[in-house]
Amino acid sequence: MDITNSIPDFKMIVRPEFVKKAEELKPELSTVRVNPVRLVQIVPHGEDFTAEPAEDAAALSRKSFGRGDSVCLDFGGHQVGYVSFRLSSTGSPQDAPAYIRIKLGEIPYEMGRNFAGYRGNISRSWLQEEYLHIDVLPAVVRLPRRYAFRYLELYVIDTSPKYKLTISDVVCESVTSADPGRVLPLKTADPELALIDRISCKTMESCMQLVFEDGPKRDRRLWMGDLRLQALTNYHTFRNYDLVKRCLYLFAGLTQNEGRVGACLFLEPKLQVDDTALFDFSLMFVSCLYDYYEATGDKETLRELFPTAERQIELSMAELDEGGVVRDKDTWWCFLDWGKGLNKQAGAQAILIYALKQARQMAEWLEDEEKAARYSRQAELATEGAMSRLWDAETGFFVSGKKGQFSWASQVWFVLANVFDREKNQQLLKRLIREDPPVKMATPYMYHYFAEALMENGLIDIALETIRSYWGGMAREGADTFYEVYDPADRFASPYGDRLINSFCHAWSGTPAYFIRKYLV
Repeated sequence: MDITNSIPDFKMIVRPEFVKKAEELKPELSTVRVNPVRLVQIVPHGEDFTAEPAEDAAALSRKSFGRGDSVCLDFGGHQVGYVSFRLSSTGSPQDAPAYIRIKLGEIPYEMGRNFAGYRGNISRSWLQEEYLHIDVLPAVVRLPRRYAFRYLELYVIDTSPKYKLTISDVVCESVTSADPGRVLPLKTADPELALIDRISCKTMESCMQLVFEDGPKRDRRLWMGDLRLQALTNYHTFRNYDLVKRCLYLFAGLTQNEGRVGACLFLEPKLQVDDTALFDFSLMFVSCLYDYYEATGDKETLRELFPTAERQIELSMAELDEGGVVRDKDTWWCFLDWGKGLNKQAGAQAILIYALKQARQMAEWLEDEEKAARYSRQAELATEGAMSRLWDAETGFFVSGKKGQFSWASQVWFVLANVFDREKNQQLLKRLIREDPPVKMATPYMYHYFAEALMENGLIDIALETIRSYWGGMAREGADTFYEVYDPADRFASPYGDRLINSFCHAWSGTPAYFIRKYLV
């Protein structure tokens, strides 16, 4: 399967006035200096690894390291920032360069694995490992990149028989654009919910940089689907409305061919839209603008960016066949989820209906009755197409693609699109849970929308159980931040062929705080 979906003859359409507004909203990053709190040993545990406390961090000053020696430092929690340390020599004068390897990881599994054994299908350059020659000691070493990690290992490849290394002043200058002081205290006596909320907020904080990044380790980009979930959570936690506004203006100011909102944006070496197009992510611009206005009442931004949202509707409506159903494709044309074998047609149809209804509401907020009526008619057309072609009355489920696939994602999105009333939505969700189709949810991204569907339709107890079992499962494993991919039945699951490349702090997984603060407390 093609997982790039690059646009032929790609070009970027720039709206300088939008980019200018976005750059005026560029945040200043706050910096906190964080030192390691302990030394740990990385211990095999079946196919996995654990970090076992060894000594207090102060013990580092009493140690020296020669060829083959190593030390692993625990910073006590997830960090995103810049690492430096001081290396000195002890013994005879330095008669050869010090040759060291620095390895950083978000979880013990990364520290225990040999990166040389990586077998994933995306670039191993994302693995956080540096090899350095230090010619003259003492020296202050400042690692060249920004890292996302909790653990740091220094391994001495070689010095010489005449001297050893000492390590001191290890520090991470952690950076974020989030202000933890704006997060209101959570009013709950439930320790599990409090823990899940705290991890959720830390996940958000790590991902809030100059934009809402999808993952500070990988891919360090602004993805539209991730932004939508980050923004929702942000409104109930850090309340950084300007950062959401900045991201919306960037997406509107840097579009693909025909004015399509791209799947993601790059910030360096210049502001640029990627050449990847995804049906559902383009429509998420509509949803993100809708949510932003609901949270802020900022009508000026709504009025200015609504044409960009309308263009996504126009381009998406052009994908309907004569029966009013989104055409299915064999390429990676729509995301929905990483679920194995997931067909995207039905989910895409539901997301289109969902976005059309939000576009209608935004037109009403802007007092444009003609556009509101048009979007209402289009939503009805897409709903009629779905009910005639995708609804299987015999099984009571929506099916997708030529083979009539039955999946979790298709049902969840049609519930969110409200093609039925609340009572029928509840019935559909309960049947879905009972029947448990084989094409399952694979990521916190899809689990978010499942929990949202439950919450919006009054099934609060089931939603809470989902949060406790799914995100709580990561918390019980010791997560500092929530993962990009989590399968309770397979902790080594990865859509990229190797768990080592997974992001263990990821934007789309940080939404429990949204549910807890909006619906539960």
